[in-house]
Amino acid sequence: MAGNNDQDSRVARNRNRQQPPKKHWFRRIILTIVALIVIGGLAGVGLFFYYAQNSPTISESKLKSENATRVYDANGKLIANLGASNREYVKSANIPTALKSAVVSIEDRRFYQHKGVDYYRIIGAALGNLKGSSLGMQGGSTLTMQLVKLSVFSTKTSDRNLKVKAQEAWLALNVEKHFSKSQILEYYINKVYMGNGIYGMGTAAHYYYGTSLKNLNLSQLALLAGMPQSPTYYDPIQYPKYATSRRNLVLEAMYDNKVITKQQETAAEKVNVQTGLASSSERASIVAQQKHKVVDAYLKEVIADLTAKGYDYQNDGLKVYTNLNMNAQQRLYDIANTSQYVSYPNDTAANRFQLGVSVVDSYTGKISAMVGARKNGNVTYGTNHAVQTDRSNASTMKPILDYGPAIEYHSWPTYKAVADTSYKYPGTNITVHDFDNKTLGNMTMRQALVQSRNIPAVKTLQQVGRTKAKEFANNLGMNLKTVEYANAIGANVSSLQVAGAYAAFANGGTYHKPYYINKIVTQDNRTTSYSSNGKRVMKKSTAYMITNMLKDVINSSTGTATTAKISGVYQAGKTGTDNYPSNFKSKVPSDAEIDSWMAGYTKNYSVAVWTGFDKPYSANGYINSTTSKISQNIYREMMTYLQEHSPNSDWTKPSSVGTVKKNGIEELYVVGHLFSSAEAASGTNSSAASTTTSREASSSESKKEASSSESSSSSSESSSSEESSSSESSESSSSASSESSSSAESSSSAASSSAEQPADNNQNQ
Repeated sequence: MAGNNDQDSRVARNRNRQQPPKKHWFRRIILTIVALIVIGGLAGVGLFFYYAQNSPTISESKLKSENATRVYDANGKLIANLGASNREYVKSANIPTALKSAVVSIEDRRFYQHKGVDYYRIIGAALGNLKGSSLGMQGGSTLTMQLVKLSVFSTKTSDRNLKVKAQEAWLALNVEKHFSKSQILEYYINKVYMGNGIYGMGTAAHYYYGTSLKNLNLSQLALLAGMPQSPTYYDPIQYPKYATSRRNLVLEAMYDNKVITKQQETAAEKVNVQTGLASSSERASIVAQQKHKVVDAYLKEVIADLTAKGYDYQNDGLKVYTNLNMNAQQRLYDIANTSQYVSYPNDTAANRFQLGVSVVDSYTGKISAMVGARKNGNVTYGTNHAVQTDRSNASTMKPILDYGPAIEYHSWPTYKAVADTSYKYPGTNITVHDFDNKTLGNMTMRQALVQSRNIPAVKTLQQVGRTKAKEFANNLGMNLKTVEYANAIGANVSSLQVAGAYAAFANGGTYHKPYYINKIVTQDNRTTSYSSNGKRVMKKSTAYMITNMLKDVINSSTGTATTAKISGVYQAGKTGTDNYPSNFKSKVPSDAEIDSWMAGYTKNYSVAVWTGFDKPYSANGYINSTTSKISQNIYREMMTYLQEHSPNSDWTKPSSVGTVKKNGIEELYVVGHLFSSAEAASGTNSSAASTTTSREASSSESKKEASSSESSSSSSESSSSEESSSSESSESSSSASSESSSSAESSSSAASSSAEQPADNNQNQ
């Protein structure tokens, strides 16, 4: 009994014990997921409408207009329309049905079913994103959304975001409410970019096939329908293989969409994609691009800069406001291409006497004008010598790599003695020569720079040290990868780089990277402004002392730039010529030169001029003693024009610069570093170091720099408080920008600075 009682007791206890609640966890998870989806959906809808209410406006005129980018000068005047000037707009009734079917099949198969937004396609694109498909966010775009993007939005990669997609969708829904499918397709077919400056498939039919759309066969229409995705690579003239592949893909899509038969698809695929192409003369008559001869070089760099910034100038319909001074540009073009201002030698189209000229605002870095060649005929976006870096800048490098660093880092006074005595490039048995093959003994730094003596320049670089000299030069935009001793008298940099560097001397030591574009306005009215934030790269004393010496290059009777003198204008400048290597000198006259430079500046503008032949090693491809002055003539004429429209004032000496009379000449020194006669003469007899082996020269670099520092005075820096350190590197562009620009990368060393024959570059004038 007891056992049963115990059992009953346990049963009773189990009955009385509270049962645990049933497990509803699965249902709760489902409800939570549903709630999250609802909340997420509501949030998405809310975000969509938030973005939608800030959408740009759209009109029929925007839907119908071409997408050409327009370029304006500094005064807001239109200077170039980068689209075709004679677009043929084709009405819907004249667009072949086969073309409409091809476009719909390859771009938006459900075009006639959706209301501007294809939700099924968006879901498919989203799933494709999750799977890592290349469909991306663009995979959900309908033809209507693409039309909206082309009409009011930028195609810039950074603009492919949720906000823009939401606004595209909203506007697409509105477009579908106000325009028929036929109209939308008409607008799209007439708007898309088709390569080679062509907008619209109607114009493309004439450009590629020399006839109107109605006369094209299925193969040709399928190709045109597929080109907008990548008009450059699907160009049947340049890339027939890619064009064939794209055309066949369109034909396959048309068959899958049941708008052509298998027999039609097969027959069209057998047609050679280049069958029926127009001749080059017929294409030329279409005028794929407007010719802008006067601004050709500038426009070329603006386009490169736009591309570097991520814009598609062919499809984005941009308004680009540049820093171009159109009046100055016209004068520069006339100087280069007429005989009204400068006399040029008789030459031929096969080997033309050429030039590259850059004009930069001294205080802002704005590129005011540029010419990249002369007598270029009908070439569009031709060679731009103004930004090329394949020729040595010769002695225009001396203030940048030699004497500027000597003042900046070692406080050399302008009366510092330098030795023009027999000398070899450190670590070599190669003798440094001057144009006259003479040595003039000891002279001051001022005299050496004014007379453009080579030996003192190389010796100065050796005493400063290549590391510090490179730092100084690169802060001025030279972009040198390495510095050889021969670079003391030239390195491969462009006229734009030289103009930008000299502008820093002109404004008192602040470097602004030169730039072309001031402002970009997109189709949805978003404005992006650009400027070049200046960086102080040298002390005011350095900039002033270099300027003071370079004024004598133009004004002194012993200066090499007397031809560039302009009466009453305060200016400073430097010449440069590049001679032939010894193994070629027997083939040219004794006065033959490869390049001739003139770079100079006022307080307002910096102008750098390169002249030479495209083929300097061909017959009559050399500059001689007569034509070497043309660079100075070009500079003088251009600077004369610029100064007619600018204030004319001299530079003010900063308090950190002192003056002292030496041999009847007012010389300059950095306050706190007044060299004694012994200190000024120090180092002029140390030519023995130049005969050391290459390894010895390299290992003793720091010793030479220390010796130079000692010779410049061992006293600590005591310049006035207005002087600032130049250790900051110059700021790089967006650009390109470089700017560019575009600007462009310079070579670390030229043929003229190679170890084999550095001594053959005897720059002087």
